[in-house]
Amino acid sequence: MTAIGIHDLEMATGHHVVDLAELAESTGVAPGKYILGLGQSQMSVLAPDEDIVTMGAAAAKPLLERNGTEGLRTLLFATESGVDQSKAAGVAVLDLLGLPSNIRVVEMKQACYGGTAALQAAVGIVARSPQERVLVITSDNARYELDSPGEPTQGAGAVAFLVSADPAVLEIEPASGISTTDVDDFWRPNDSTTAVVDGHLSVGAYLDALTDAWNDLQAHGGPSVEDIDRILYHQPYTKMAKKAQQRLREITGGQISTALNPGDEPDGRDTGLETSSRYNRRLGNSYTASVYSALVSLLDYDPGLEGRRIGIFSYGSGCVSEFLTGIVKPGYLERRNPHRSENLLDAREPVDIPTYRSLHTAPHGTSEDQVTPRVTSGPFRFAGVTGRARRYETC
Repeated sequence: MTAIGIHDLEMATGHHVVDLAELAESTGVAPGKYILGLGQSQMSVLAPDEDIVTMGAAAAKPLLERNGTEGLRTLLFATESGVDQSKAAGVAVLDLLGLPSNIRVVEMKQACYGGTAALQAAVGIVARSPQERVLVITSDNARYELDSPGEPTQGAGAVAFLVSADPAVLEIEPASGISTTDVDDFWRPNDSTTAVVDGHLSVGAYLDALTDAWNDLQAHGGPSVEDIDRILYHQPYTKMAKKAQQRLREITGGQISTALNPGDEPDGRDTGLETSSRYNRRLGNSYTASVYSALVSLLDYDPGLEGRRIGIFSYGSGCVSEFLTGIVKPGYLERRNPHRSENLLDAREPVDIPTYRSLHTAPHGTSEDQVTPRVTSGPFRFAGVTGRARRYETC
C-alpha cells in the first residue's frame, strides 16, 4: 500500500504581538497566572488589513514555491473563524496565489478539529488518485470578549501543508480513534464576532474526548502508548497539553513525562511535550492550526525524529476529536528551516495594551464598505469591503 501523508508544511501568523505579562499587569492580575498557569507568554494579534485569508495564503506561498503545483487539484481550507457564511475562504486564497481554476476548493468547519478532518479527507483523495496532491490550509483568529477569562488565550496563526503519496515528512497511519459528543463547551453564534466558552466544561469535555478517542484507537488496532515516541495535542493554551498528557498517562499506565516548561525535571519518558509547545506558547490559540503548529515546532526543534512514531490528538469543541499516528520520514530535516518560523514570531510588531484594545474593538470586515489602512508587512493584505464583498491585494 502506498504511503500517504504530509509532504511539507509551513506556518504563518499576524503582524502584531501582545506580551501577556503586560496584559496581566494592565488588569491587576499576577503575570504568573498567564505565564505559568496557562503556559502562555505572548499572543499574536492581526493588523486591520489581515485576516484568516491573508494568513492562510502567507503560509501556503513558500510551500508552493518549494514544491510547485503539479498534481494539485484540491484546496481544503479549515477554519472556525470564517469570513463568509457561504463562500469558502480558500477561493480568495486560490486567487491570491495565482492557482489555476481547475482546483476544487472547500471550507471545512468543526471548531479546532477542522484541520484534521481536512487531513483525513485529503488522505482519501490521494488514496483514490495517487498522482494528485492536496493543499490543506488551517487558519484562525481566536477572539474572546475583552476582560473575559478567555482573553489571555486569544491568538492567530495558520499552518499550510501538502498531502501526497510518498510524503517527505510524515506518513499517516491507517488506524485512528474518533470521539464525537454534543456538548456546549464552546461556540460562536452567527451574530457574534467573539466566541462563547465555558472553560470548566471545555476542559472536562477535552479530557473525556481524549479518553474515548484513545480507547477507540486501541479498538481499531492502533499502537500502544509505549510504541508512540512523541505525542502532540491541540493547545488552546499550552497548559492544556500538560493536562492531556496527565490524562493519557492515567488511562494507559504509560510512564510519559508531564514536564511542560523549559528546565522542568522530567517525570517519565520524554514525548516532546515541551518541544512541541514552543510556538504555541508564543502564538496563543490558533484553533484549527494549533495542533499543526505543535507539529511544526516539534519538527523544527527535535532533530532525532527519523523513523519515529508521532501521536496527534486533535480536539474541536462541541465536540469532535481524533487520535491518529504517523511515522516521520527519513530526510525530513531537509524540508525544515527552523529559523523561518522563529523569525516570523520575532518579527511581529509589539503593541501596547491600549492599542491592542483598540484593534480588538475596531470593525474588522463588517458588511459595511470600508478601506483598511496598509499595515501588514506580509505578502497579502485584506484591502477592505466594497459592495459588501471582501477585497484582497498582493503586497
